[in-house]
Amino acid sequence: MGLERGGQRRREAGAVVTWNLSNQAPPPGTRASSSQAAAGTPAGRARPRVAAVSYLNTVPLVWGLLHGPQRGVCEVHFDLPSLCARELSEGRADLGIVPVAEVWRNGWDTVPGACIACRGEVRSILLVSRKPWDRVETLAADRGSRSSVLLARILLSRRYGSHPAVVERAPDLEAMLAECDAALVIGDAALRIDPAALADPVLDLGAEWLSLTGLPMVFATWSGPAAALARFDRGLLVDTFLGSLDFGLRQMSALTAAESAARGFDPALVERYLTRNVVFTLGAEERAGRDLYLRYAEELQRRPAGPALAMEPSR
Repeated sequence: MGLERGGQRRREAGAVVTWNLSNQAPPPGTRASSSQAAAGTPAGRARPRVAAVSYLNTVPLVWGLLHGPQRGVCEVHFDLPSLCARELSEGRADLGIVPVAEVWRNGWDTVPGACIACRGEVRSILLVSRKPWDRVETLAADRGSRSSVLLARILLSRRYGSHPAVVERAPDLEAMLAECDAALVIGDAALRIDPAALADPVLDLGAEWLSLTGLPMVFATWSGPAAALARFDRGLLVDTFLGSLDFGLRQMSALTAAESAARGFDPALVERYLTRNVVFTLGAEERAGRDLYLRYAEELQRRPAGPALAMEPSR
């Protein structure tokens, strides 16, 4: 199976990404590598540099790389989704779990088969407002992922007719709402919020997207610059990532126990989130949802009066 580029698949040559890490993904900004080659790793093969997302929703994708048959040798960088994209654009990584907005913006290739997506309520992308949705003028956005920021802007525009200015802030809901009309919180920070306990209205953006389009929402894919991926065997990349995901899904009990302890989450929340909220397979409907999202994103970017995607930096 070839890579996808610009919505089309193509066949090129590439290499297996293998890993040798500790039990849990390290915190953002941590690098991990192994000096001892694993079984099945050909001698002399270049070690791919992989940027991996530090959120809980990435763990099933990399579980086999950490603990299963795909375990091996490479250098890995764990960080926020938007910073993983920076690793690739600056040439400090070859591929990674990348927000689809960044894949589109940079024209990168996608390794097919696995992704981070949802088919309805996602739970980890929450939009909270202290004003009616059609009156939101300012939005404080978690810096973690620009795909989620674009999704919030698309939904506010198409469902409620609002076009807020966006500023980048740390994921502190109370501080964000003290400054702006609405706040977007994503990832593990959103999982620590109980939407039912909030006094302000809240939207789950996965559910909102499904209501608007009837399609899944794809947030991130295994992707990277074509020039970087051209050095590796693409078929083996696909097999490695799909094999790692399959191992993770089959080891969900062990994964849930380890990650709930490491992250301080209720095990029931972790299990429900990873088995009911998040979708990890990039199928035909997911590709259709991704392509529609990118079409809406392009249309939004062309809107003359709309604010730019680039956000005001954190203070």
